[in-house]
Amino acid sequence: MVNLRPEEISSVIKEQIKNYTAKLETTDVGTVIQVADGVARIHGLENAMQGELLEFPGEVYGMVMNLEEDNVGVVLLGDQKNIGEGDTAKTTGRVVEVPVGDALTGRVVNALGQPIDGKGPIEADKTRPVERVAHGVIDRQEVNTPVQTGIKAIDSMVPIGRGQRELIIGDRQTGKTAIAIDTIINQKGQNMHCIYVAIGQKASTVASIVKTLTEYGAMDYTTIVASTASELAPIQYIAPYAGCAIGEEWMERGEDVLVIYDDLSKHATAYRTLSLLLCRPPGREAYPGDVFYLHSRLLERASRLSDELGGGSLTAIPIIETQAGDVSAYIPTNVISVTDGQIYLETEMFNSGFRPAINAGLSVSRVGGAAQIKAMKKIAGPIRTELAQYRELAAFSQFGSELDDDTRERLAQGERIREILKQPQYKPLAVEKQVISVYAVTKKYLIDIPVERVLEFEEGLHEYIDTKYPEIYAAIRDTKEINAETDALIQKAITEFKAQF
Repeated sequence: MVNLRPEEISSVIKEQIKNYTAKLETTDVGTVIQVADGVARIHGLENAMQGELLEFPGEVYGMVMNLEEDNVGVVLLGDQKNIGEGDTAKTTGRVVEVPVGDALTGRVVNALGQPIDGKGPIEADKTRPVERVAHGVIDRQEVNTPVQTGIKAIDSMVPIGRGQRELIIGDRQTGKTAIAIDTIINQKGQNMHCIYVAIGQKASTVASIVKTLTEYGAMDYTTIVASTASELAPIQYIAPYAGCAIGEEWMERGEDVLVIYDDLSKHATAYRTLSLLLCRPPGREAYPGDVFYLHSRLLERASRLSDELGGGSLTAIPIIETQAGDVSAYIPTNVISVTDGQIYLETEMFNSGFRPAINAGLSVSRVGGAAQIKAMKKIAGPIRTELAQYRELAAFSQFGSELDDDTRERLAQGERIREILKQPQYKPLAVEKQVISVYAVTKKYLIDIPVERVLEFEEGLHEYIDTKYPEIYAAIRDTKEINAETDALIQKAITEFKAQF
């Protein structure tokens, strides 16, 4: 038995009282009352804010989504297996942020900006909140500089400008991602940062996209934000906003950015999952009532800033997958109404070998010629009308046996325009070469070339001009228009090549 002397005890207590300093840390602490499917309910967090980050045991974070009378609904941004009923959750006073800056170029990150490409940590010195209010009307300027996609059908008929939002829409397996990847490959040397956001795709698909972009040297200016199908719905929900925040950093430094969201149908599905788990009331097609706001607040952040703010731009290309070509479903109509035009891809055209399968009748760009160089604007005008006439006549001529010469010529011209708009994947064309192709077909130089040899003629023509008249390409590249001198030279080159073809 140990004898404790009272004076020893009192001296220890006196010593502790003397050295006592008051340190107060205030954090709100609540108790987990329920956790399942990546959603937790927490009691006792009176001061939690909407969108705030909460810290759970084991360094798992969650984001506050629902503020209710007696509890808050939180979506978890990490593994829930170590979180149980009765655990504590602390407020942090922060919102979800991602690292931004040049350190992200050429990297593959997850929706929280953490690297997943095995190339070591990202040394970023700055972070940005994933959600923010878009720039107002006064901060913007009109769209007047093109984003060259390198795809003839798009650059001639549905041009995309810097700061525009152009939707790519179509059924599954119609080449939507292919157009997006070709556009990224074509930005080489165009001073454009590219961000590809993969939402709910297979990890193998994302890996093959990274491989393709690396092969074509496009990863030097591209960042990939990947949130694969195996990840939790909340992570998939954050991904596009994270990609947008990374792009906004460059935009506000006066640089140009292209962001591709592939695809927003899966994003809406993830948000629906999340909302239903949080017991929010379902609306049309079981999507929550604010699913329009989900996409409008994302796409509205794309803009071309005024010169006072540096003149940077963020161009958004969202992708939407339709079911059996139904453009009037809920999510497609929502996104169509927010974007400045759409590129509609058709399954039948794709299956019949007409690729890229762009339906010229249903595809529009609401920016139009403002997003084209003068040379292209000048010569690409008739393409649309001639294709429309061709479609009408082709349907009609199936019944008639006797066709007059004018109808026959229009059909022949339409067939050649369709043929010249075909293009293989991963082979984007420089704009000066596109101008030559479109010039040759609209000025009817191909009318007597057999349809099956049109693409062969086009390739030969480009090579011929490259070797014999390189000044044509230089002139279009530098002046961005076709003056009388260049015009005469192009006619001469086409005539000479055609004579020997």
